[in-house]
Amino acid sequence: MNWVRGVRCQIRALQAERRRWKAEHERFKDAQRAARQRGEEPDVDHPGPPPTGFALLPWLLMGMGSFSNLLQGKTPNPWIGGLGLLAFNSLYIYVTFRSFDRARREAASTRLALLLMGLVTTGLALGYGGNWLMFFPLLGLAVGAALRGPWLGRTGLLLTVYAACVSAVRGGWGDATNIGYATFLSSMVTAAILGLSEAVRELRAAREELARRAVEKERLRFSRDLHDLLGHTLSVIVVKSEAARRLAPRDMDAALGQITDIESVGRQALTEIREAVTGYREGSLATELTRARSALSAASIEPVVRQSGAPLEPRTEALLSWVVREAVTNVVRHSDAPRCEITVESGAERARLTVTDNGSGTPVSRPQQGIGGTGLKGLTERLAAAGGSLTAGPSPRGGFTVTAELPVESARLADAGATAPRAS
Repeated sequence: MNWVRGVRCQIRALQAERRRWKAEHERFKDAQRAARQRGEEPDVDHPGPPPTGFALLPWLLMGMGSFSNLLQGKTPNPWIGGLGLLAFNSLYIYVTFRSFDRARREAASTRLALLLMGLVTTGLALGYGGNWLMFFPLLGLAVGAALRGPWLGRTGLLLTVYAACVSAVRGGWGDATNIGYATFLSSMVTAAILGLSEAVRELRAAREELARRAVEKERLRFSRDLHDLLGHTLSVIVVKSEAARRLAPRDMDAALGQITDIESVGRQALTEIREAVTGYREGSLATELTRARSALSAASIEPVVRQSGAPLEPRTEALLSWVVREAVTNVVRHSDAPRCEITVESGAERARLTVTDNGSGTPVSRPQQGIGGTGLKGLTERLAAAGGSLTAGPSPRGGFTVTAELPVESARLADAGATAPRAS
């Protein structure tokens, strides 16, 4: 039976929500205990009660007077009154439990259930009066739970006037005033409390999502830093080690010079890794060009470096220094080129860096699928965030060319430097 499966699904959903709430509550208590041990305030909000219809069930006790009249035989046609009481309570439970899910709350079936509640309430109030008029405040509570939107104010006012008129017809203006006020108060207060509670839950979920994205962003930044730092440094160490091995049999002094460079590069790498971990590394284009000359020379590649134009802004230099590091590392690893040219041009609006080799022209970097922030792919993301661009491909005259362009003055450079490694 479909309705039996629906009930079972609803029960399982309520149990899952209860378990989630209990887990959040335990986390809150653990945070409280840890904060008390440190003498601090906990930074985890109290999760509050679980958002289910159980919170609105105790209000059904407002109908106990009518139930008492049925048991004491004070109600004419008790079977009709009993069926009406059962129908109202069933519809009330149906509506309130659907009111804590936005999609189900706005469904046509929920609106139809509210309309049926109104008809049942009207019939019971006109037929019996007295305690049976208290179903109007319960109807207002269900309306406030289900209609949390622009229609709430108008619907609440219409329901209040309607309840007062029906009460006036059945019990006089004294009952009309009390029932009308109770109906208006129950609908508006319920909508305000449940709306505020839902907003708090959504804000908490948004804050958790922002925290999760911040962690992912920092992981991406660190992975890009680590790749760019270690990839270049290890390539230089390998190249200089090979040079030292070749020079050792015939020129020990030159080989010792290469070994000294290896030691210097290793120490510098340790410093850069520590700075990258803290996120405060600022790249220097002049330093990277000097290292590029050394690495290319050790790999038996002739370095040609040209600079022209006005001095660059620190953030622009930092970004271009990462491009130099990555491009030269790939030239040393993959190009088999005898010559590499590095050109830096600074104009009035844009700065351009070009790294060209005359090797085989094969791609110097192939980022793996599903891995962001490696090689030229990571550099492309950084420059794009700063309003620049990065292109890489075979040169028309042979070899491979990497070209980076950046705006000389752009407010976005500061943002890019803050989100990528501080050098970017």
